[in-house]
Amino acid sequence: MSFTPPSRSPSGPRRRSLLASAAGAGAALLTGCSASDSSSETTKEATSAADRARARAARDSEGLAARYEAVLAAHPALAARLSPLRAEVVRHAEAFGGGKRVSATPSASASSASSSPAASASAPAAGVPAREEDALAELASAERALADRRTKALEEVPGELARLLASVAAAGAVHVYLLAEGGK
Repeated sequence: MSFTPPSRSPSGPRRRSLLASAAGAGAALLTGCSASDSSSETTKEATSAADRARARAARDSEGLAARYEAVLAAHPALAARLSPLRAEVVRHAEAFGGGKRVSATPSASASSASSSPAASASAPAAGVPAREEDALAELASAERALADRRTKALEEVPGELARLLASVAAAGAVHVYLLAEGGK
């Protein structure tokens, strides 16, 4: 058996890469000579874009928490299954700087509905499907859509916010699984 050593490429940078890096350095020097106002404007724009993304994420989580609350009001039998997921969604809203419009525990309307299951079974909350399975499927769909939007938004936000969005999107994907498969 003969052993052929792997072909060796010349060590060090190639001529093309040196030329490309020199051209890039020249362009960087030229842009570095521009007014400092433009760099501060760019920073302000990036900050305001991140603030808008953070506020949107907080509103989305608050809306999702309200949706969980409505399902809990209409279907109090699902409280053991949905309350931990809703509490996590509220924590997500708080992590994005929101959470002022939602509480960590379901409202009095949800707890009063749970004291009267017959009333909630005959008259589900507005916009909530009458069947528990349909209500769970609707929540799973809302979680999936929100997780997808957050995943797409990762490219538009800076590092720390992107990490938070990614983490919350992953949690949303887990919620989808628990809502869809958790009862099986």
